Amino acid sequence: MTPTSLTSLNDLAQLGVDTIIDVRAPAEFAEDHVPGAINLPVLSDAQRAEVGTIYKQVAPFEARKIGGALVAQNTAMHLQGPLKDKQGDWQPLVYCWRGGQRSGAFATILDQVGWRVRLLQGGYRSYRRLVVGLLYDTPLPHRLRVIEGGTGTAKTRLLHHLSESGAQVLDLEGLAQHRGSLFGGMAGEQPSQKMFESRLAAQLAALDPARLTWVEAESSKIGARILPPSLWTSMCAAPRVSVQAPLEARAQFLCRAYDELTRNDAQLTEQIGHLRPYHPAGKIADWHAMAQSGTYATLASALISEHYDPRYAKSFARMAEDASVFDLPDLDEATLAATAAQWSKEFT
Repeated sequence: MTPTSLTSLNDLAQLGVDTIIDVRAPAEFAEDHVPGAINLPVLSDAQRAEVGTIYKQVAPFEARKIGGALVAQNTAMHLQGPLKDKQGDWQPLVYCWRGGQRSGAFATILDQVGWRVRLLQGGYRSYRRLVVGLLYDTPLPHRLRVIEGGTGTAKTRLLHHLSESGAQVLDLEGLAQHRGSLFGGMAGEQPSQKMFESRLAAQLAALDPARLTWVEAESSKIGARILPPSLWTSMCAAPRVSVQAPLEARAQFLCRAYDELTRNDAQLTEQIGHLRPYHPAGKIADWHAMAQSGTYATLASALISEHYDPRYAKSFARMAEDASVFDLPDLDEATLAATAAQWSKEFT
């Protein structure tokens, strides 16, 4: 077996292995894992809990003996299942929580088979320390420019058009699987906080700090996920562009961007109900009536003018002070593409 260390997140792209194998329990893997890893657990969630209980309540020796038997059984199943077609020149990298017994036992068996096995020193914890170092402990080296604007000003679409024009972008809402507002949930659950940070760290590691990186303005949270302090500090200090557009254009854009809600009356009704703590019952009833009658553009206009814009009025005032303001006549795709192309040339 060959021990392998990570000194930076960029090392992950230079490992030169065929497969990264995380042998931790499925729940550990689901919370977070090294990017690109597959999960071949040597203990199931239930088995891990059982062995841990024996370790604490009976004796460490008994726990190791029972755990060793379970690891051998599960490793045999992996050898006869996912690994049965691997050829002799296959090179895996194996890790567990801290590079200890679980990964060591699994790697030893693979090594005896004849594969050139590499073992990640320090396990997942060594990788996690690098993520924390980037996102929590040191200032980001990246040059950011933030796209700001009221709800419905197509900030995410502008970000995507910038990417298509060759600009460097950081799509936080895509990484967090949430569009950042009360109505912004996407299909499926959000990743865990650690998984979100892993995705974010991987994205940042792939970006060139010398080039400008575009990012959409967000609050300190996207749905339930929190922006790590190094990124949040950089975003707050970054220069900004502010997008403005007519209310009608913003409402029409929201209807297009959130069309899944206009096709799901029950979900739209539920989302409107979440606004009850902020508005009188009569206004909520009016919005429900608009949804039920299918006047979605009218509903979107009302939500923008009566809920979102008033809540973000102070932010809008700050935007006007030092942001480069772009007043768009509409939010059609052609206009957004042309605006992104202009920004790519103007801001470098």
